[in-house]
Amino acid sequence: MPNHKPPAAASSDVPEAATAPAKRLRGGPKGLRITDVAAQAGVAPITVSRVFNSPETVAPETLERVRQVVQKLGYVPNRLAGGLSSSRSRLIAAIVPTIAHSLFSETIQVFSETMSRAGYQVLLALSGYSDSSEEALLDAVLSRRPEGVLLTGVAHADSLRERLRNVGMPIVETWDMTETPIDMLVGFSHYQVGVAVAEHFLARNVRAPGLVSANDDRALARRAGFRERLAQAGLSEIAEVLVSPPSSVAVGKAALPTLIEQASDLDAVFCGSDLLAIGVLGAAKRMSLDVPSQLSICGFGDLEFATETTPQLTTVRVDGTRIGLTAARCLLDRLAGVDKTRVTDVGFHIVERETS
Repeated sequence: MPNHKPPAAASSDVPEAATAPAKRLRGGPKGLRITDVAAQAGVAPITVSRVFNSPETVAPETLERVRQVVQKLGYVPNRLAGGLSSSRSRLIAAIVPTIAHSLFSETIQVFSETMSRAGYQVLLALSGYSDSSEEALLDAVLSRRPEGVLLTGVAHADSLRERLRNVGMPIVETWDMTETPIDMLVGFSHYQVGVAVAEHFLARNVRAPGLVSANDDRALARRAGFRERLAQAGLSEIAEVLVSPPSSVAVGKAALPTLIEQASDLDAVFCGSDLLAIGVLGAAKRMSLDVPSQLSICGFGDLEFATETTPQLTTVRVDGTRIGLTAARCLLDRLAGVDKTRVTDVGFHIVERETS
């Protein structure tokens, strides 16, 4: 009889096949296992498990090596292993900064309803306005094996963008615009919002405009557009107050006296949110400043109370419902096998009311 010898033990060197990039699979990297990560990192599978579950027990050099491989392959631990009879989770992760304002809540509402009608459940996570919070949340939700992810904005840490490009599941970014989306994108240009508000004020012969805004990435993009368009018109000295998000009416009230200290002839204020604008409007009344003859005010968001102020608030309207519906359709198309990148600019418009 022929002598059938067992296969030789694997070499300690990482085989060439292990260095091949993981295959991108629709719905997530379901073919990638902990053993693949271990092979490429040159460690035992139990070491990879410890990196996720008890990193303090792993040597720093090994920890860093395994994490680099995890990021390269887009691997996430399957917390549901053995707990599902189906290989599909029917779960979609949605990460937004807040739902306290209707800006994002209307997007999430229609997004969730559309995904639900298609048989998917939406796992909602709130990141605040922190890159580190967003990354930690993504670690948590990706371990639940969602089939797609909705993100707010396009400003993510470089390491996070690289990882998301490698995880192999549909990603749709929303509420912003960029030439380099991770995958799909549904949003608008915050920079152009700032430009449009500046032009709105310039058309009303404003000569001493000011700005009160949060300092998150999207708000700062609006600030940049506003300041640069005004500078083109010869108005380079802009009074401004920048605050940490989230915005509030109280912050807006406190901001107006500070703006006037910077520019005693202040005649217009662009507010980074309608809440800030309501605060500025209230402070103007207390200071006996007539709106709009002495002070024009423009907000952002067109929240439902914008028509309930006296005078009614001029603001920037973005169609959050359209963003949510379009984002859901992008994900559903991709999950159905339509493999194409979509970038949809939903635009915006200034709703001219009585404060300007």
